Amino acid sequence: MIPVPSGVRVWLATGHTDMRKGWASLALLVQERLAQDPHSGHLFLFRGRRGDKIKILYYDTNGLCLFAKRLQRGRFVWPVSREGVVTLTPAELAMLVEGLDWRAAERTWKPDLAG
Repeated sequence: MIPVPSGVRVWLATGHTDMRKGWASLALLVQERLAQDPHSGHLFLFRGRRGDKIKILYYDTNGLCLFAKRLQRGRFVWPVSREGVVTLTPAELAMLVEGLDWRAAERTWKPDLAG
């Protein structure tokens, strides 16, 4: 799991992205498509056409970092919208990176009434 510092937002680019793009091209996409600053310290996620690959762009005050993951089986759950951006919580990011459906997370136990 990627530790997300407090105050850092997680931005998910809807649609698909060419996974041949490197950190410079993805930073440009962040500026143009998401209208965000790639050097803000936030996480920006991109998914490939087939849905089995993601890339995460992150600026750590020293430079841009690019993380990539490919699932052996299954696909990353992504919003249906073709354009725009979605924000995730760190918990939803952890589920997404593990290949779980972050939109339908359910607690396995709900507390009873106190007392």
